[in-house]
Amino acid sequence: MRDQTAAPPRFSVVVPFHNEQESVVELHRQLSEVMTGKYEPVEFIYVDDQSSDATPQLLTKIAQEDPRVAVLRLKRNYGQTTALAAGFDFASGDIIISMDGDLQHDPGEIPMMLQTLDTTGSDIVSGWRQKRVDNYILRRLPSRVANWMMAKLSGVNIHDFGTTFKVYRRETIKDVPLYGEMHRFIPALAAWNGAKIVEVPIRNIVRPEGKSHYGISRTVRVFFDIITIRFLMRYMTRPLHFFGPPGLLGLFSGSVILLGLMIKKVFGQQPIFVEHGPLMVLGMMLCLFGVQILAVGLVGELLTRTHFESRENPMYRIELVQGNFPAPGTAERTVANLRSKAVASTPTAG
Repeated sequence: MRDQTAAPPRFSVVVPFHNEQESVVELHRQLSEVMTGKYEPVEFIYVDDQSSDATPQLLTKIAQEDPRVAVLRLKRNYGQTTALAAGFDFASGDIIISMDGDLQHDPGEIPMMLQTLDTTGSDIVSGWRQKRVDNYILRRLPSRVANWMMAKLSGVNIHDFGTTFKVYRRETIKDVPLYGEMHRFIPALAAWNGAKIVEVPIRNIVRPEGKSHYGISRTVRVFFDIITIRFLMRYMTRPLHFFGPPGLLGLFSGSVILLGLMIKKVFGQQPIFVEHGPLMVLGMMLCLFGVQILAVGLVGELLTRTHFESRENPMYRIELVQGNFPAPGTAERTVANLRSKAVASTPTAG
């Protein structure tokens, strides 16, 4: 545990790792070089997303050598979004910096991003990989299309939603729920809460070692996420507004068809089922469709009222906690209750 009399960190650096043994030591060296002195007190929160290589051992060694380092090892591979969420939950600094663990982000650009945060009075400073070095067909072109769509649908006018290299004010990122693969939509979700976002160009460095965990298959998932984020931003608190119009349209259309057929039957003495059988079936199906869609909207309204508000436990579980975390009572912003639920009786070291 960190000394209760010690000043709480002003800066928290959150980095998720998954099989990054080639870059762990060098990344920490560069981060320590940048943050030591001018940007202290600082804490480094490294989240191991159940790596299968030497990453856990290297992180353990770093935590033993540097008292500013805390390591979280998740119980299974949850993915980057959940790893970031775990790091944000455990971060106690007023300013939180997030970045990838593969050395494709330059820690030397952190001072520029922090200065931008201060001078602009923004809530988020987001990196923009203006000159990307990835493969054009497999990475850059799909990313450009996805970023354009996200900007149009979310109303947040930035060029690069996908980069993890961002600087947040604590109160901003703590208000953004992260699950699924929503980390790339943090600017959109934060803007929905009224956050001010500034984008700055950053270098996109060729990955020095190892192999990228992302391929063309990720693009398909991004498009599904775009649909999700559009729904969340416009209809999260009012799902019936989304399901209501098609439901009412189906119910109204079906009712008009059936009413017309009933008039023909009553006043025209026509054999409706023989002459207009398909039309009658269509009317019945439209009415059934309308009722079902309206029911889905009402159920969505009920779930919206209860799901996130009633959820007390985080979506991840911690296997191991190493290094220094603030003891309960070190600051008003302590998240001790959340941490105790996340750790859930798992072993603790350090």
